[in-house]
Amino acid sequence: MDKLIEFCLDEILEADPLGLLNEPKARAKALNADDRLVGSFEEINLFIEKNGSEPKQSTNMSERTLYARLEGIRQNPEKIEELKPYDRFNILQEVEINSIDDILNDDAFGLLGSKDSEDIFNLKNIPKQKETTMPDYIALRKSCKDFDKYEHFFVKIQEELKNGKRKIVKFQNEQQIKKGYYFILKGILLYVAYVGKQIKAGGKTNARLKLIFENGTESDMLLRSLSAQLYKHGKRVSEYDENNLEGLYKINEKDEKSGYIYILESLSSDEKIATIKNLYKIGYSTTHVKERIKNAVNEPTYLKAPVRIVSIYETYNMNTQKFEQIIHKFFGKVCLSIDVFGDDKKRYTPREWFVLPLEVIEQAIELIITGEIINYKYDVHTEQILQI
Repeated sequence: MDKLIEFCLDEILEADPLGLLNEPKARAKALNADDRLVGSFEEINLFIEKNGSEPKQSTNMSERTLYARLEGIRQNPEKIEELKPYDRFNILQEVEINSIDDILNDDAFGLLGSKDSEDIFNLKNIPKQKETTMPDYIALRKSCKDFDKYEHFFVKIQEELKNGKRKIVKFQNEQQIKKGYYFILKGILLYVAYVGKQIKAGGKTNARLKLIFENGTESDMLLRSLSAQLYKHGKRVSEYDENNLEGLYKINEKDEKSGYIYILESLSSDEKIATIKNLYKIGYSTTHVKERIKNAVNEPTYLKAPVRIVSIYETYNMNTQKFEQIIHKFFGKVCLSIDVFGDDKKRYTPREWFVLPLEVIEQAIELIITGEIINYKYDVHTEQILQI
């Protein structure tokens, strides 16, 4: 009879190379609708974690899908409530900024974090700066009460982006932020409706803006604040039929200087001229304006009187004479009609003086630069530029 072999329990388990005695694993739980919602939102969190920004409406279909998913969630209050525990980047809630503490508390990406928090306000090896004027409040977004004035602009821009007349390009510098220009910030199209008076602070130029957003809100953010946001989360919308985008706002040795567009104001003592309100000359010169007007008192085109320079636009790579012709045609109905006699006793009728507000002239120049002047007309009665 064979010898009886005894085994202890540990020896039996150790001699189970195929793991036949292991406890069977539990089957995976079937996913329900809530699980799928959390899982799809986690994909958005992972994208933000990897890229440092929210998914945008880009040409990359994967990113565009996440963008559409996020927008769908934001429009559904029930989903927002359910996903609050998983919203680690605070992308589903509007954060109201009323103080510096609010900014520090809203640091979703830890950009303001420090291993030694006590040192955040103790700057070392930094030259002492002169005291500068800080903004008196932090800009907030609010509902735009006159959004109907701007809504058709956004529709038009979206159409031009779709048909290729405009493009979404890289934001390069704050010099690109001008009145009448469009940008995309965190996936939302915005329009620069107004640029306020420039302020020098800490060696930098700043200005208060009026921004209109496609979602019906507006903001009076500072220029440098918008620039910082666009660097991180934004793009620029190219100008109408803009071709060479690279280096557009930087003049280099390849750029050819065309001349000057200028706006002048008459200093005439003649009562029939001096009493005319909002009388301006819009002209063009290939030489510097100061040189061009030094003999103004003897020239009929300057009403035989001294003039004051209001604005000068230095132009490059542009048919400046055609620019001038467009301005004159656009404001033809308010062209000054007056006869001036020259030293040669001949009668002259200057055709470059116009009666209209200065800000309207500047607005027209901006519209010519952007190529949108063809969609507008000047209304003599309201003294406003209106869309056709």
